[in-house]
Amino acid sequence: MTTYDERASLSDLTTAAERVREAVESVIEGKPEVVRLSLTVLLAEGHLLIEDVPGVGKTMLAKALARSIDCSVRRIQFTPDLLPSDITGVSVYDQQRQDFEFKPGAVFAQIVIGDEINRASPKAQSALLESMEERQVTIDGRTYELPGPFMVVATQNPAEMEGTYPLPEAQRDRFMARTSIGYPSAQAELRMLDVHGGVSPLDELRPVAHAHEIIKLIETVRTVHVAEAVRRYAVDLVSATRGHPELRLGASPRATLHLLRAAKAAAALAGREFVLPDDVQQLAVPVLAHRLLPTTQAHLSRRTSEQIVAETVQRTPVPTPVPQSTAGPLPPAPPLPPNGHGAPPNGHGHQQPGARRL
Repeated sequence: MTTYDERASLSDLTTAAERVREAVESVIEGKPEVVRLSLTVLLAEGHLLIEDVPGVGKTMLAKALARSIDCSVRRIQFTPDLLPSDITGVSVYDQQRQDFEFKPGAVFAQIVIGDEINRASPKAQSALLESMEERQVTIDGRTYELPGPFMVVATQNPAEMEGTYPLPEAQRDRFMARTSIGYPSAQAELRMLDVHGGVSPLDELRPVAHAHEIIKLIETVRTVHVAEAVRRYAVDLVSATRGHPELRLGASPRATLHLLRAAKAAAALAGREFVLPDDVQQLAVPVLAHRLLPTTQAHLSRRTSEQIVAETVQRTPVPTPVPQSTAGPLPPAPPLPPNGHGAPPNGHGHQQPGARRL
């Protein structure tokens, strides 16, 4: 059991996360929402898939996040000739010892950057399955634990790009969230020319958090409270995708677990000890969309999984808050507004003093 001394306070968490955010944003111009999602996935013990066209900074984001944390980092360049043993490792026979010696592969690091993961064959892609789910690698009948914290940040080009192998459903399901960086604004691109024109900001980036500090922050995220109503709300959202007429494959139970873990991390980053429906709503698209398979008719209608998830969020009823407190019962809080975004009646986006948590 984790003791209080092994965890960090919420103030420590927000302070450390702010340092990492500032470090990453010094490299990635004009994409604060993408950086925040990366931090959320890190603290939620998940893995991040960055999918976009070439040249928008996918690998740069992965490298910036890795270098901002003082931990071991390995980069894997996925190519068609990449072998599974290049990722996991291989047992080599030592003639002097007359025994096999295990040589760890690139996956034995705390932050693993998989560059252009969909350019490798499915056989090589599958080498990450065990490590991403169980944080261990099994070679020749022996199991080797991976160091913590462990996170895979993979980049990939869109599936229709030449020379790519689309990730199978089982592989995509192991990524907690998928994001796209997109093209920068004109002002951000001008700043990028000034900053990146002479020297790469990655060369000047120094770690602002330690691995043991990240582990404590992760333990703090685990203690964030999730009310029964919010858990049911997450289950309702995921269940709605399984019977959706425009989807031939809905989200898995693992998706529900990832959605709640990410919501807990988002709440902790906001300085809260409890999860709100807003946290679930804001993360529904990045956590669920990449796991879904639209029907052929949906493809012909140019309907994307992101659009289907966004509409599902709008249609799913939002739970009514029920205040709880260890100090005693509180008066009932006013119901959520019709817009379903959890904003309090004052309309300023701040929580009412009387409503402590769901």
